[in-house]
Amino acid sequence: MNITINGVNFSTNATSTDELRREFLDKNSHFYEFLDKNELINADIFILNGFAIKENFALNENDKITLIRRGVMPNLEILKPMIEARNTPELNNALKNACVGVAGLGGLGSNIAISLARVGVARLVLVDFDIVEPSNLNRQQYYVRHIGMQKTEALKSLIADINPFVEVITHEIYLDAKNIAEIFAPCSIICEAFDNVPSKKMILGEAGASLADKSVICASGMAGFYSSNLIKTIKFAKNLYLCGDFSNEAKIGQGLMAPRVAVCANHQANLVLRLLMGESV
Repeated sequence: MNITINGVNFSTNATSTDELRREFLDKNSHFYEFLDKNELINADIFILNGFAIKENFALNENDKITLIRRGVMPNLEILKPMIEARNTPELNNALKNACVGVAGLGGLGSNIAISLARVGVARLVLVDFDIVEPSNLNRQQYYVRHIGMQKTEALKSLIADINPFVEVITHEIYLDAKNIAEIFAPCSIICEAFDNVPSKKMILGEAGASLADKSVICASGMAGFYSSNLIKTIKFAKNLYLCGDFSNEAKIGQGLMAPRVAVCANHQANLVLRLLMGESV
């Protein structure tokens, strides 16, 4: 049968993972040279179709296997399948041509972008006109060394350190009704992550106008330290979704902090994956 090991196609007569492991160690097998070259003969993590296994499992046609040796920096050519290893093959297929936009790179946007980069969305379009300030560090995915940098560049550098196979397109511009459709033209899904009411109203309006051919995921209500269980995801209109508790906005005495902001951001990021997979809310 045909299987894929760390992104490379092989054929095997093995019918189980235990049989395959024995074949790996046979110096006459066609696996051995590949595994030896990439220091994977003694790999101690065996991932089958996104799930790490230790016991014996039956093999099926086109199974995807990833081998990882703890503490060893892999060659770049096999790093990509290692990063993707915990996804199912179906999800990786959905991600490989996906393009997602993030409007605003503050507490919501920086967390959304990092989560989507970690899971392996092929292309991200990131938009923000602002720079990193010290007060951003309580909830946004930036470091002290980023203070004074454009948020677009700071986040792009972080994503390169996390998943260098994600294509990141940045725009340092203030989004409005006149430019938003052009900026996000390549995207099928847009995550709204603005920190001001006028911009949120703008994208809500454009969701039914210039962005009508895209899915738009907005957020409302994630301030304070109220229960995380209040944050939810709903479908609001044909192509418009809302994440949050819909009531607890940021105001004096009720600030935005990392835990609830990140919960809401990851509601948005998870909905991106569901939509890419053809699932509903």
